Amino acid sequence: MAVNKEPILKKCRALGISPAVMGVNPRVPDNFKEKMKEDREKGKRFDSRKEGITDRVEFRDPTDGRRKKVSEYGTQLKEKQKLKFIYGMMEKPFRHYFELAEKMEGKAGDNLITLLESRLDNVAYRMGMALTRREARQLVGHGHFTVNGKRVDIPSYRVHVGDVIAVSEKSRASEKFKGMAEQTNGRVVPLWLEANKETFSAKVTRLPNPTDIDYEAETHLIVELYSK
Repeated sequence: MAVNKEPILKKCRALGISPAVMGVNPRVPDNFKEKMKEDREKGKRFDSRKEGITDRVEFRDPTDGRRKKVSEYGTQLKEKQKLKFIYGMMEKPFRHYFELAEKMEGKAGDNLITLLESRLDNVAYRMGMALTRREARQLVGHGHFTVNGKRVDIPSYRVHVGDVIAVSEKSRASEKFKGMAEQTNGRVVPLWLEANKETFSAKVTRLPNPTDIDYEAETHLIVELYSK
């Protein structure tokens, strides 16, 4: 099984994605201000923009302020790379999802989001039972989750309306999941999931759609790219 192991923060900068979308909340080291002061006193090269840095790392679109014109193909490719990176997918399975989306009723771009969000590893992440989608994929693969009471260890398993996804009885007793609810306390659970952190479970109340995602997606660019 191929796994995307690209550095999360570096890739977020390249694609203009907020690390929060990936479940990452980067912070400036506690001794940052002190080290910065020491560097100034030693006469080391100093960037005055660092003065305004708070306790949280800020990210911006790396193309902002650049005069270099990005081609139509480059824009379309970047949008595809963004979705592939967010959901941790390689090209072949991502292309397969797009082909399925084209055969479904409605807009192919919207259908693609529905299919990606319906993956079991994404559901585990969305319901707050994993810090990142990468971790969710690993936990699902190790058999920590059930769907309608049956163990499922396939990260790409597609959930449907009415399905109940839960952490297995045996895994609930582990320290990993006991502290997970507290660690993901600030995460907003999407409206298409009815989560219950006390029972380590969530029910799919409806299919996800583009209005439910927490990032900007111009899926029409992906449709145009694959239509060439």
